[in-house]
Amino acid sequence: MSLDLDFVRAQFPAFSEPSLQGQAFFENAGGSYTCKQVIDRLFRFYTQRKVQPYADYEASRLGGEEMDEARTRMAAILGVETDELSFGPSTTQNTYVLANAFAGMMQPGEAIVVTNQDHEANSGPWRRLAERGFEVREWQVDPGTGHLDPAALENLLDEKVRLVCFPHCSNVVGEINPVTEITALAHAAGAFVCVDGVSYAPHGFPDVGTLGPDIYLFSAYKTYGPHQGLMVIRRALGELLPNQGHYFNAGSLYKRFTPAGPDHAQVAACAGMADYVDALYDHHIGGGEAQVSPRGQIVHDLMRSREVEALTRVMDALKDRNDLRVIGPTDPVTRAPTVAVDLGRDPVAVAAELAGHGIMAGGGDFYAVRALQAMGVDPNRGVLRLSFTHYTNDAEIDQLLTALDAVL
Repeated sequence: MSLDLDFVRAQFPAFSEPSLQGQAFFENAGGSYTCKQVIDRLFRFYTQRKVQPYADYEASRLGGEEMDEARTRMAAILGVETDELSFGPSTTQNTYVLANAFAGMMQPGEAIVVTNQDHEANSGPWRRLAERGFEVREWQVDPGTGHLDPAALENLLDEKVRLVCFPHCSNVVGEINPVTEITALAHAAGAFVCVDGVSYAPHGFPDVGTLGPDIYLFSAYKTYGPHQGLMVIRRALGELLPNQGHYFNAGSLYKRFTPAGPDHAQVAACAGMADYVDALYDHHIGGGEAQVSPRGQIVHDLMRSREVEALTRVMDALKDRNDLRVIGPTDPVTRAPTVAVDLGRDPVAVAAELAGHGIMAGGGDFYAVRALQAMGVDPNRGVLRLSFTHYTNDAEIDQLLTALDAVL
């Protein structure tokens, strides 16, 4: 079964917006278009529910119910319990909260493993724990390919390691890391696992329960939603870590890692992401009583199948060129459609040239300074990044390839 792109694109107001006509969006890794289901819920909350939630009066009661609905439905899609999902202002800030919690649980001399493949959000907060007496070990990428070798992780694991942090998918390398295999290695050594899913989740919500990590983080504004960070913390770890919220909220798992009051409207609007998953499922498969998690997996697979098809065309056009270097693997099956290329010249200037051809893309380091340095790319120059998702159609791929031929 193939994805019905006409139906998909009809769910996104941006594709019918007059000011965006003729513009092909290839900076989705920085933030996706927002689906109408989220926009509708956000508008409704701000116009009808913008009061303090969870009181008995109607607007308040409905506002609280919509916030609860977002947590319940998104947790079900992710394959975890409802109270194992927390919302915060961003993934970076969620990670800082987690790092502070781990600092309160660990003993001096204990270790955390981080990678140099990560976006700084899943690296910097953990590395700063070295200032508080904890050891930080770096799991390094292959400098030629950007690959994280699980065998190299095994050499870093011992009884001192309490946590292993790595990305499901790097925002510049693009390779999809084997989360289940890596998680099993870390768990066997007695360590917890934190996975940054920001660059993977836009390509299909993962079944976190099946994958197995103790923490999984991603950003709703990159998964067709509002600007929120979603954070799964499995119960065994969440109850072990010290409370980071108000003392009187310590008994609520999802409130333990929310130091500030949540953004009521944006939390409620996250239910629109679940609406979108349901809309795709119902359109392609038909309505019915299928369990929520299988619905999510079916939609995930539809998205990925379309992306691999489109990414194959892009990789075929780029992989054999001698005027650029594709960062990461060129096999479209093993990576996300986030394609960073080292041009050996200013990528920002090239992105500006592409804009003249209706291509919306970006250049720079994309907060992946350590990964670029490890692979021999000057982070002060950076890379050109071309990122898309399942809603990108063939005409936009054609437009991109034609534009690249014109400017490279």
